[in-house]
Amino acid sequence: MKQKYYFDYAATTPIDPRVVKAMLPYFGEIYGNTMSLHSFGMKSAEAVEKSREIIAKSINAKADEIIFTGSATESNNLALKGLAEAHPNKNKIIISAIEHDCVLNSARWLKSKGYRLVVLPVDKEGKIDLELLEKEVDEKTLVVSIIHGNNEVGTIQDLQKIGNICRNHKVYFHTDASQSFTKTKIDVEDMKIDLLTASSHKIYGPKGVAILYVRSGIMINPILHGGGHEGGLRSSTVNVSAIVGMGKAVEISYKVGKLESCKVEKLRDKLIKGVLKTIPDCWVNGSLTDRLYNNVNISFKNVEGESLLLELDNRGIMCSTGSACSSNNLEPSHVLLAMGLTAPEAHGSLRFSLGRWTTEKEIDYLLAVLPKVVKKIRKISPFKI
Repeated sequence: MKQKYYFDYAATTPIDPRVVKAMLPYFGEIYGNTMSLHSFGMKSAEAVEKSREIIAKSINAKADEIIFTGSATESNNLALKGLAEAHPNKNKIIISAIEHDCVLNSARWLKSKGYRLVVLPVDKEGKIDLELLEKEVDEKTLVVSIIHGNNEVGTIQDLQKIGNICRNHKVYFHTDASQSFTKTKIDVEDMKIDLLTASSHKIYGPKGVAILYVRSGIMINPILHGGGHEGGLRSSTVNVSAIVGMGKAVEISYKVGKLESCKVEKLRDKLIKGVLKTIPDCWVNGSLTDRLYNNVNISFKNVEGESLLLELDNRGIMCSTGSACSSNNLEPSHVLLAMGLTAPEAHGSLRFSLGRWTTEKEIDYLLAVLPKVVKKIRKISPFKI
């Protein structure tokens, strides 16, 4: 079997072995339901609360402000729909044009129910216009939901400035921080964030668990009804092992964070410089300064991204075209279109995302293979003029 080179950490991360070790007892030794009053149930509940405290501390929140959910998609749906249900007197929602599909489609669903939806444009780097945001916020605005680190191009928004605008106008501020969580500092108090989404499987934890931070005092209605778990906001038997895994993943990330970010950022910069030097007619999408340290999104002129991806996969290199959640969609990326790219340019884009176990040897291999593959595809490209 040929060696595999994984450059798709933004889609999902492998579980850290230390996380697996922490989870194992909760599969076979401590398997109680957290709602049970016996010792097994109490031990499970204690483990969940420990993880809740670890995660809360990492964003300067209180433990009871952390709600465990099954995914970032669920958290984002709960944030927008839960707020809308609890505050029917406010009917305006503001999002950016580069939100993840789960925010975008939740907002569109609310629009179909009568809410007014404002989609803020972004500039060529993927940043929103703060002055335009301030103009759009009014007394009818329920929530502003702006992604922190974009999942496709890695651009980081200024949450503190957005938070100040929202707080000054007494409007709720939600951010999807699934890609940025543990990669860059997040302080919900300092940034005046009211609701925040984060996911486990983006930070070397297990799939099937995420969180929604909800600031104390904010009313949201549940979208799942049942036994009243998670403070009545998310009924379902608690996934103890996964929650333990997420807590451990956060703990590890904050221990190795500085060293890891420096290492990965150097590899990212080497990859960007190498591609731009060796391949003509290509460019980096997103901000070069305010950028997630592991994200490289590049457009290659006169090529088709899916063809590039398959050719690279044949050579053991795994990456993605746009967001992995919808990478089998043949429509051009809405994120890249919003940033001003044409449909052919958006179709010719690849995302390489690096992580904890990316090595310089892997970057060297990618830089040796990619120019050859691009040259090959360009010879047969339907986009070539």
